[in-house]
Amino acid sequence: MKTDANARAQSASPGIIARLAAIDDGAIIRVAFFALLVGTASVLYVDFRELALSEPPAVLPTLEPILPPAQPTEGDPAGRPMPSITTAPDLLEAPLAITLSAGRELKLTGSIDPGSAQRFADEIAARGEYVETVVLDSPGGSVMDALEIGALIQEKALATKVVAGNLCASSCPIIFASGAERIASPDAAIGVHQIYAASLGEGAADAVAVAGVAMADAQATTAQITRHLIKSGVDPAMWLHALDTPPDRLYYFSTEEMEALKLVTQFEQN
Repeated sequence: MKTDANARAQSASPGIIARLAAIDDGAIIRVAFFALLVGTASVLYVDFRELALSEPPAVLPTLEPILPPAQPTEGDPAGRPMPSITTAPDLLEAPLAITLSAGRELKLTGSIDPGSAQRFADEIAARGEYVETVVLDSPGGSVMDALEIGALIQEKALATKVVAGNLCASSCPIIFASGAERIASPDAAIGVHQIYAASLGEGAADAVAVAGVAMADAQATTAQITRHLIKSGVDPAMWLHALDTPPDRLYYFSTEEMEALKLVTQFEQN
């Protein structure tokens, strides 16, 4: 048996259905769209707040020169042809190895990886009284580590050396220039090129802004290098050749240039 409530519900239902049917389909779609938009905005707001409160990503570049080219290419700035390099490429590409040898020499062989300066400082702290000369055979690498190694060489008044068949390129000449005495074979391969940002970091939101930071860092680093060369007694014009040479090439110094720039204080046949 129908109750009064059931009767009222049945009588009301056709009216509700009729009103719903009368609503324009476009109005329903617009309401659904705006509801979806509000929901999306809410999610984005929460994500933005979480991002704003979190630590910013590390997007600052690491200034780190690349390994030298196998040979000079057409259009290189003036400079002598690449001298003969006899060190095995795998040794040059390996992280910097620091070994003590006869003649009170400390040999640095390989790429100047981040952390090299600390390893060098530890070695000097342990055996510094024995060491007189730092022998270099490196394609370069971390500029900051090269500057730190060079500063310690200056502090300890150590000599530096590059022998025939060895390479001292990119940031390595910064270390070589730090020696109280700077000894090189006329056949040594000593060259420079521009420093560059090895990585802009993963997930950089604004590559243009990051590139701007990289440029600012490069200019500040160039100022540090210039002051370091002046303190060493080397003509800072040496670094002009680096600024002129693209990072995929090398400017190899002639013996006349090394002498004129005071980069070498003594040539030694070996």
